[in-house]
Amino acid sequence: MRYNAQMKRIQTTTQFTKWLDRLKDISGRARIQTRIQRLALGNPGKHRNLKHGVSELKIDLGPGYRVYYTDWDDVLIVLLCGGDKSSQADDIELAYELVKGLELGNDN
Repeated sequence: MRYNAQMKRIQTTTQFTKWLDRLKDISGRARIQTRIQRLALGNPGKHRNLKHGVSELKIDLGPGYRVYYTDWDDVLIVLLCGGDKSSQADDIELAYELVKGLELGNDN
């Protein structure tokens, strides 16, 4: 039996990078990075599809981390922003704004 798993490229916005860099929870950061690696291999795990092509990874650790991303094409995933359950509504709105910026060609 043969498997052909194509790994997608991961790109981040400035907002996502800043959020992850500021995260003081080392085990949370490690879990998030592991989930991103799985996402690149096509296995998002626990997630939900939102509007405007945005999806939400749910990481059940600590405050309930969330990573918002979009599949930009067949080979690229853009990590838009991150947060936790307490900032979920605002983070989703930010993700929508960021994905619209990508569609317009703005560098986020």
